[in-house]
Amino acid sequence: MNQSANVSTQLRWISACYFFFFAILGVMVPYLGVFFENRGFNPQEIGFLLAILMATRIIAPNVWAMVADKTGMRSQLVKWGAAAAAVSYLSFFHDGSFTYLAISLSIYTFFWNAILAQLEVITLETLGENTSRYGSIRSFGSLGYLVFVVSVGFAISLWGTEILPYIGMLLFVGLLISALPLPSDRVVVKHQAEKPKLKIDRAIFWFLVSAILLQMSAGPFYGFFVLYLKQSGYSEAIAGIYVAFGVLAEILMFMLAPRLLGRFGVNRLLIISLGFTGLRWLLMAFCVDNFLLLGVSQLLHAFTFGLVHAASIQFVHGYFDISHRSKGQALYASLSFGVGGAMGTWLCGMIWGDGSGASLAWVAAAACAFLAMLAIFFIPKKVKH
Repeated sequence: MNQSANVSTQLRWISACYFFFFAILGVMVPYLGVFFENRGFNPQEIGFLLAILMATRIIAPNVWAMVADKTGMRSQLVKWGAAAAAVSYLSFFHDGSFTYLAISLSIYTFFWNAILAQLEVITLETLGENTSRYGSIRSFGSLGYLVFVVSVGFAISLWGTEILPYIGMLLFVGLLISALPLPSDRVVVKHQAEKPKLKIDRAIFWFLVSAILLQMSAGPFYGFFVLYLKQSGYSEAIAGIYVAFGVLAEILMFMLAPRLLGRFGVNRLLIISLGFTGLRWLLMAFCVDNFLLLGVSQLLHAFTFGLVHAASIQFVHGYFDISHRSKGQALYASLSFGVGGAMGTWLCGMIWGDGSGASLAWVAAAACAFLAMLAIFFIPKKVKH
């Protein structure tokens, strides 16, 4: 009974960590583009700066994973990452040059991006045999994103984009406070001689290719969605509501994901989700002026992120040995959100130009999503889950 109470308490703090981590994402991803535009940067510079946010995911999770898998100090690494991110975020308050902001972003997003892969491993290991509860725990992250993507949209409408660093600082402190109570017990790791070798076979290779292409397709959404709606006549507050609409759909999908995964399996659900993602980006390219179809495109976020992410986390957790789980989650995060996200955001900035290439950027995104769907067909049907 005591152990059960300890697990419940730990899961509450983990849920709080997810809440603040993704609340930060809800501030940075939709609104940093508008923030940088008001600072006087052009679309190419904005695309490069936002690519840094994604690119630090390439290195940071893998550095933390190597230490975690050798020492078992997963909770401690989450705490240290949260503390370092909060302190280094103070540099973002200065109204500096393009180079200064690039350095600032590189430092604080490195520590922030290092956290999530370890948090995923901690969550699944805490749940033990009850991994089907992952969706309900992870949905607190979606809730944090939802609350702040709406409230920050209204805050910017009232006080301007310079309110952003203050809200961000509050959330980084909240993340640190939520991480501190996590237990500091080390995970027992095998000696090097006992560890099975980390192998990337055909199944995981094509899964990672698909994940990279999916995040490339999300480049216009992560970097330019609010700017796109603003150019189409919507306010920041309305744009925030549309983003929130998508996150609500995502939360509902996280609740349904365990049943869907149990019934249909990972491969089939990934194919369906990626097909809907391609359709979503085509709606963005050609139907942005229709507020109903714009709403439909946001509902499809349930598949673009909710179902894809739930399936992917389960896939990686089941596929990698316990001695390589941190590496597995880090590999997935760094290649998909890191390499894919950075390439997608940077290329989108190049295609976007002065705004005349916006529709073309969404069409390119749809093409990446359909290629990601195609990659899933190369995954062998019998995969260890």
